[in-house]
Amino acid sequence: MPPSSCKLLPLAALLGLSTAQADEVERLTVRYHQAYRGDIPNKALPQAIETLDRQLLDNSAASRFQDALDFSASISRQNNSGGLWDSFALRGFPGNENMPSAYLVDGFSAGRGFSGTRDLANVAYIEVLKGPGSALYGRSEPGGTVNIITKKPQYQTEGYLKAELGRFQHQRLEGDFTTGLSERLAFRINGAWQDSDSFRDQVFIKKKLVSPSLRYQLAEDAALLYSGEFIDQQQLFDRGLVALDGIALPDSRYLGEPDDGPTQVKGSGHQLNYQQQLAGGWSLQAGLNLRHSTLNGYSSDAELSPSRQSLFEDGRSLDRQRRYRDYHSDDSSLRLELSGALDTGPVRHHLLLGSDAYRYELATGLYRYRGPKGSYSLDILAPQYGQNAPEVALLYDNREVQKAFGGYLQDQMDLSKQVKLLLGLRFDHYQQRIHELASGQRSQRSQSRLSPRLGLVYVLSDSLSLYGSYSEGFVPLSGTDYQGHPFGVEESQSLELGLKFELQAVSGTLALFDADKSNILVADPVNVGFSAPLGQARSRGLELDIKADLGDNLQARLSYAYLDTQTTSDSLNADWGLAVPKGSPLVNIPRHNLSLMLSQSLQPLGLDGDTGLSYRFVDSRLGDAADLSFRLAPYSLVGLFLHLQLDDNLKLALNLDNLFDQSYIDSSYNALWAYPGAPRNLKASLTYAF
Repeated sequence: MPPSSCKLLPLAALLGLSTAQADEVERLTVRYHQAYRGDIPNKALPQAIETLDRQLLDNSAASRFQDALDFSASISRQNNSGGLWDSFALRGFPGNENMPSAYLVDGFSAGRGFSGTRDLANVAYIEVLKGPGSALYGRSEPGGTVNIITKKPQYQTEGYLKAELGRFQHQRLEGDFTTGLSERLAFRINGAWQDSDSFRDQVFIKKKLVSPSLRYQLAEDAALLYSGEFIDQQQLFDRGLVALDGIALPDSRYLGEPDDGPTQVKGSGHQLNYQQQLAGGWSLQAGLNLRHSTLNGYSSDAELSPSRQSLFEDGRSLDRQRRYRDYHSDDSSLRLELSGALDTGPVRHHLLLGSDAYRYELATGLYRYRGPKGSYSLDILAPQYGQNAPEVALLYDNREVQKAFGGYLQDQMDLSKQVKLLLGLRFDHYQQRIHELASGQRSQRSQSRLSPRLGLVYVLSDSLSLYGSYSEGFVPLSGTDYQGHPFGVEESQSLELGLKFELQAVSGTLALFDADKSNILVADPVNVGFSAPLGQARSRGLELDIKADLGDNLQARLSYAYLDTQTTSDSLNADWGLAVPKGSPLVNIPRHNLSLMLSQSLQPLGLDGDTGLSYRFVDSRLGDAADLSFRLAPYSLVGLFLHLQLDDNLKLALNLDNLFDQSYIDSSYNALWAYPGAPRNLKASLTYAF
């Protein structure tokens, strides 16, 4: 059964079945149609799609969204803003480094705003939709889009409760429960509670997540689904280490100020989806999405300006800025979509027609103390915390409103049994208003865009197909630069060629791509907390994703990406006074990235369970857009796992990460803000399922 389905107990009364007939029917399968997908199976789309399924997430014991994305070699980590949000680049293209990365939840935008590091407790699986999606989704990065599919209500009663302990005082409880409240109404609730320290001194994270959902069968062919999310996260802001030659610090050394207290993140999300099956196999979807998030708290961050930094003189005195962030956002969107197939002569058309609109309100207030040298510093070799905290003053307060509406049409035509042609076009009109309260500066922008998409699939056999695609896209950028000027729009073009295969024991995708993007944003190292446009960049590469059965009891999953990313224009930023020459690499993007997972069943040993290992290799990367000499070293990580089913209900899991205790830099914003990766870590969990 495809992952977009969920199994439900028979609705005997609804279907008019007798009790005896109902007993003979074990399951009624109700298909949850995904938005922007229509009736086309993944293997027939001219696009590489990688699925991170629940088994992979369970094998790795991943509870954070960012950790799950590590299993896609097309994705690389970016600056995570003190560990407070998820930030990643797909196919070498990052977004705004001072904002969380965009992603979808059940087809709706969810990455905008400040909802903390996303938890996986309510996630069924994750799709990595590679290549630009602006012809369908509207605003979209050229590297692709990540779509999270959440767990849906089911009518049979089932669930689990999992307790997890680990190194660094890691404590976590996770639960899931679903049942049918009546023949028409199904309910589900899942969530997690976590209270953990960290390998980083002083740093901790406290998190609560609750996700209720309801599904109501309005009629035999129509259903209404509500999904909610409520997040509360507290975490000490942590910029990481100093990574300068001649300075060796333990990975645990914290360079902030514990007395700043935790940064508080709160978020809520509500989705309401209506689905109806129409005559002739057509489907109608309508949806509403509402999200609210806030982020508030103090931090003490290393001063990045060389002229203000004593560390470059004595090698131990780290001058810092103190800041207070007051961020909040409201994101609302609507969508209506019709999909189905019709014939015109010998050609079958798979049609997708839709319209959507959104309103996004973003407020980012930053308060700062930036004193003279030595006024607020920390001895990095022998830190003494608890200094008198200086008062902060308003640096900027941006109030931004984005409004947009769009319509899209896609037609994938079966020209013959072997040849399928896809044509897509989307129209968008958006408005952006920004009012910077500190300076009083206002800006307004209004623009309309057309985003075309062209794809071709040639089916060589039932197990092999070739495809090619061309797409154009855009992303309206939030925020302003140091002078209060809006960033405008990123524009992109992408070409992709690929091979999809489903052989007896091996399936996967091989893809070649070439994409260009303009108006890329990077961190402004002089005016810290701001971004600045880099100019144009290009990403070319090769990707290979494979799933294989290597025997009756051994499965393998491999993801590899070769990325050649670089700027394609010379640029000079007047604020930096620094040249960024053509051909410069992009920050935090490895040339080679590899992820491997092996899973071996223990049945030959007479045990109910499995064991396996994971391996990741991340090549060297540029660590600072303004300093081409600062490179992050490559690293390799090995992990082990063991799962044992103790009885019908109890399951024991052991996960050992970073087996060889390698020290490495996970991602970097600057040599003074370099975030280290976690050392060796053992986690154990016990799950009671029913």
